[in-house]
Order: sequence, then structure tokens, then C-alpha cells
Amino acid sequence: MIKIDFLRMRSLLRISLIITIFISSSMALCAVTASDASWAPKPDNLLLTNTISQYGITWKFDREAHVGQFVNGDYYVVGPVTVVEIIPKPENGRNGSCLNVSAVDKIGFDDRIPHGRYDSSLFLKPPIKLRPGDTLLSSISLQETHTMTPMLWRIGKNLVTPVQTVAALTCLSAPVPPDAFRPAYAKGEKTIYLARNLRRALLPRLPLVEQTPSLNEWERIFQRPWIDVVLDQFGAPLENMPAYGREFARAVGVGSLLLCLNFEDVEKEKLLINFVQIGIDMWGLAGQGFQPATWNALGGHANGRKWPIIFAGIMLGVTAMQQPEKKYRYLRFSEDTQTMFDRCWTGAKVVYAGHVGKNGLKHHDGWGAYEHLPPEQWKNDIGESYRRCCTSNAWVGEALAARLLHAEQLWDHDAFFIYVDRWMTEDDTKALDAIKKARGSDYNKVWAMQGSVWDPFVKKMWIKYRNNLPPAPDGHTDPKAYETWK
Repeated sequence: MIKIDFLRMRSLLRISLIITIFISSSMALCAVTASDASWAPKPDNLLLTNTISQYGITWKFDREAHVGQFVNGDYYVVGPVTVVEIIPKPENGRNGSCLNVSAVDKIGFDDRIPHGRYDSSLFLKPPIKLRPGDTLLSSISLQETHTMTPMLWRIGKNLVTPVQTVAALTCLSAPVPPDAFRPAYAKGEKTIYLARNLRRALLPRLPLVEQTPSLNEWERIFQRPWIDVVLDQFGAPLENMPAYGREFARAVGVGSLLLCLNFEDVEKEKLLINFVQIGIDMWGLAGQGFQPATWNALGGHANGRKWPIIFAGIMLGVTAMQQPEKKYRYLRFSEDTQTMFDRCWTGAKVVYAGHVGKNGLKHHDGWGAYEHLPPEQWKNDIGESYRRCCTSNAWVGEALAARLLHAEQLWDHDAFFIYVDRWMTEDDTKALDAIKKARGSDYNKVWAMQGSVWDPFVKKMWIKYRNNLPPAPDGHTDPKAYETWK
């Protein structure tokens, strides 16, 4: 059963009132009942149409149906209804649609998705019957791969995903309030959350720093659905989301830091809505009943998934979302798998735990813990290379944002925060010389040295606020005394 929970009423028009909403439906997804008539539009007030378009994708129905929009702009249709045509046409393994996806590392958008992650049984084309509770994801394929620069990508066009964009169409049994978030696109039990419940007062209002980026730019980065079903770069829609874990983490870091700055509420409302929607979608994937195949550690892949869930939980006041691993014990997140307490060869007491975490991977020597050993004893350079190119320097923004919101205990992995402090403050000049002498690997580059951050805005925020955190909303600082990396 789907419920709509909220602590206080607050609409985008700043209207405040207190009401109780009761939800009922025979499907997994519920719509608002007549008891919320002041918020849910009457069907006659919705667009009545047999065609709807978004992001270059058009759906045509077998009849005229009432169509509405969620608070983030995604569409829903009051059904059941049958999609009889999709433009661009899904055919020849291109422009596929998928219904109620699972986090099984398989998708049916395009038969060029590599490494066994394409499943032809998931490739749908009309007619497609939508029942209340269904979410249809429809795609546009690239004509040729390697022809579009990935979002936030810094090095060429060498990612292999053949998917250009994806739009989501949800089927509901009745209209919902205009401030309703789209329920998570993954299959399973869903909840419709309301933007009026966002606890905006918990966000700090910090003075802006130099090189603060445009809110409009980052609203766009989070606007479209982030389809995180297969390992990022192999199936991510390039116009929707970052297509590699490093950029995923960079994005959630910058986006959440912007929300901690002293913009007017109305200025950052769209970014807040879009960011929370990403967290809701990640939470839906987290609840699949097993570890999402894309989230455990593998070098730079899979970073950045934990923080949007926790952030959305904080903003919505949903306790389970605030500590996802307590709700779903099978979850693993890359940042936690790749950081741990141990004595490092440099003298630090927190280390990078390896390419796939401390236990490594069978048949891949050197993919596990290595920083406890001097460089001449490392089995290869894969751990150190990924530590410097694709993980540490992308984690700084999300770690700082979590500290600004006093969410370290919710994150519940101290080694991550202390490791990021080490990355930003440990002088590795001598270490670089020792590594080069022992292994011939030269990491004496601006982007590879400790203290480096891919986004200048994040570096400015770190310098100004890491040791100048705002007080917690209750006026108290975090009661836990965190140790240092030294």
C-alpha cells in the first residue's frame, strides 16, 4: 500500500495548513482520495489527451486520458491505458522502452549495451498496457556511440553507453496534488512524497563563495530521471545524468552544497525538488530486495549513490531513508567499501581500502587492501591509480555537505569522513617521490595529488567551511568526537 506522509503542509506557493490524507488502492500505487480535494485536482481539470511528449519522446494512447505532471515536471496518466505508439519508434534494437525495471544490472533500451547487460526480453514496443502503479521508461538511442560528450565528463567521448535520453511515464488510478513527487521508477512498493513536507529550514544558509556555479546549470543536471539500473557508463542516458561514478559523486556533491548556500528559497526550490527526486529514485532501487548490482566498489564506478538517499530522507523526515543500510542490510556503497581504518605506510591511520574493497577479488591480484604496505610491496598500481583519479577527489563535496547537515552519524561510516580529511590535508610530497622510485608511477600531477578536487567550487567551499561548520538546527553541534586521520 502506498501512503502519503507529511509533517506539515507547505506548498510551493507557501500556503501552510494541516490536513490528513488517507490513501487507498488495490494496486501498489495509491492516489489521493476525495478527503484531499483541496489539493488533488479533479480529473476534468487535467489535460484530456491521447498524446503526450517529453524530452523528444512521444507516447500515444488508445483513447483520450487525463494527464498530469508531478512537481518535478514528469508526466503521469490516469489509467489503465494502453500505449499504442511511441516516437521515436522502438525497433531494430533501438529506442526501447522498459516497464517497472529492477536493479538486476540488465536493461532493454538498446542492444548495443555491452557486457551482457542488454536483455532483449526487457525491450518493449507498443502496444504496452499501463495499469495504476506502472512506470514506463522510454528511450532515445544514439545513432552512433562516442558522439556525445557525457555530462560533466572531462576526458573525451569514450564512454560506451548507446542511450541518449530517457523519459518516465507513470500510470496512476487518480490525480495527485501538484506538489507530489514522482514515485520511484523501479518496481515494488512505492510511496508518493509531497514537496510541502520538505524541511527546508534544516538547510544551512551559508554565504556564497567564489566560483559558485549557476543554479540553473545544476537544476538541469538533476532534471531528468537518473536511470541507474546497469553499471553507470554502460547504459546511462547521456542527456539525463553523469555516466560514470566519479561524475555521479561530483554532481551530488556540488548540487547539495549549492542547497546549503544563502539563496532565497524560491531560487533554489527547483534544484531542491530535482535533487530530492534523485534520492527517491535511488531509494526505490535500494528496496529491490537485494544489493543493486551497480553500487558496490569497482574503482570509480558506483560512487555517489548513498548521499542522495540520506539527503532526501533528511528533507522529507523519513527515518528509514536517512539510514538506508539499517533498513536494507544487503546494501553496500562504494565510498564505505573503499575506506577503512588501518595503519597506512604514510603514517596515517585511515586508508583507501582498494579497488573493490579490502577483500579484493578472486583472480585479480592487487584489487584489495594495499596501503598498509610500502609501495615496493604493492602487487600492482590499480588501487593507487583509482584512489587518485576517480574516487578521492570526487568525494569531497558530498562529504562536506554531509558535515554541513550534521549527517555523519546517519551516514554511519566514520572512516569515509576521516579519509576525506586525510585526502585534503595530508602532504604527500614525499609519498609521491617514494611511489615513483619504487614503481615508476608518476602521480605528481595537479589532478592526482592529495588535496585536489575536480570542481573549484568544492575546493572553495572546503577551505571556507570544513573547519567552520554551522551549528546543528537544534543549536548543538554533533555530540560525537570524530578522530583525525593522523
